[in-house]
Amino acid sequence: MGNAKIRPAHPDGIFLPYQSAWIKDGSILKLMEKGRQIGLSWATAYAACERTAAEGARRDQWVSSRDEIQSRLFLEDCKLWAGIMQRAARDLGEVAVDNEKRISAHVLEFASGKRIYSMSSNPDAQAGKRGGRILDEFALHPDPKKLWAIAYPGITWGGSMEIISTHRGSKNFFNALIREVREGGNPKNISLHRVTLTDALEQGFLYKLQQMLPADDARQAMDEAEYFDFVRAGCADEESFQQEYLCIPGDDDKAFLEYDLIAAAEYGQSDVWQWADPEDARLRKKGRLFIGIDIGRKHDLTVLWLLEELGDALYTRRVEALKNMKKSEQEKILWPWLALCDRACLDATGLGIGWADDAQDKFGSYRVEAITFTPRVKEALAYPVRGKMEDRTLRIPYDPPTRADLRKVTKQTTAAGNIRFTAESTEDGHADRFWALALAIHAAASPAPKTEVIGGGARDIVSELRGYL
Repeated sequence: MGNAKIRPAHPDGIFLPYQSAWIKDGSILKLMEKGRQIGLSWATAYAACERTAAEGARRDQWVSSRDEIQSRLFLEDCKLWAGIMQRAARDLGEVAVDNEKRISAHVLEFASGKRIYSMSSNPDAQAGKRGGRILDEFALHPDPKKLWAIAYPGITWGGSMEIISTHRGSKNFFNALIREVREGGNPKNISLHRVTLTDALEQGFLYKLQQMLPADDARQAMDEAEYFDFVRAGCADEESFQQEYLCIPGDDDKAFLEYDLIAAAEYGQSDVWQWADPEDARLRKKGRLFIGIDIGRKHDLTVLWLLEELGDALYTRRVEALKNMKKSEQEKILWPWLALCDRACLDATGLGIGWADDAQDKFGSYRVEAITFTPRVKEALAYPVRGKMEDRTLRIPYDPPTRADLRKVTKQTTAAGNIRFTAESTEDGHADRFWALALAIHAAASPAPKTEVIGGGARDIVSELRGYL
């Protein structure tokens, strides 16, 4: 089955060479720099079971994943391995490990009396626990450096600390550790492994994958070169492919927003953040609503970004990205959302001029502000996006195309000393999501004047007072 040209040296073996090398490495500190979905977490789960289930095992294993979904999936892999190894294991379900901080873990207990605790990303969950540490998708945690600082003392009395991750930008602590190994003399004595998609394919990964896929899956007909191109084409952009699959971190010195900033602002994968439609929004909204709309038609996207203000934070509730649609068709989707909002800012550059005029005619110029993009205006819009992320007062979707869009924006200084914000144009837009978000944040910073209801009609108090001045 399958069209892979490269077969593993031992086709019937369970693990590929790079997985075996990782499992057999008994170093106290070991780090895996990897491409996505090549079976490293699966192999790590096997090693964790082998250590914990062994007769006379002395240590528990404490696993930290990016979020709740990943923590459950890791324990499911552990349960699978326990069954294959015929090791008695009992799933204890979700167990509280810190009542005061409301931290819980999914727990698998072996006949040895030792357990595997699989938790989400809260670094505080690692405090005061003895035993082995597995920090999965380390770079994706909100604060990798803090996670290391709290987890590391837990292996003082034995055990190892394993770090497995793809990259998240050049300034992430994960990349700092790798550079320390390669360029700084390796003072922590870390055993470093690196496996890219190319490495995995050269060691028989596609053959193994095709044995697991249904017979009618399109990937069965691919060889290694075709599969490589297939994965590359499916990524949000080239930077995402290089980072997610080839272990080349995104250049945070070039991009306006570092990966760590974006990741810290993202909802968890399991968070339910999006409102289904305007009627759903009416029922669920608790705070004021603000909208930014960046206008496009053929090459670029039209993007609506809806924020709800709760306290001092802004929560994304809806992102609409429209392409290759007539203006009238786009209005049918966008206008009901505009009818709900307290204030909106709309791109009135070029094609957007007519949009802005129509929106102001329909909803009032006090609620819809027309924004013409100039270098100075873009600068004024861009910095508040960064500021909100730095202050941790913005929540955005966990979504690869959105993350790629936010990463497209670069800040450049001209020879005359002027600041320019630019973005590469791709098939998925021209940083349109970034500018829609920036416009929504600007709308929230300048809310519409309050209105007073008199005799069944709303009256703009500020505008009316101006008439007497």
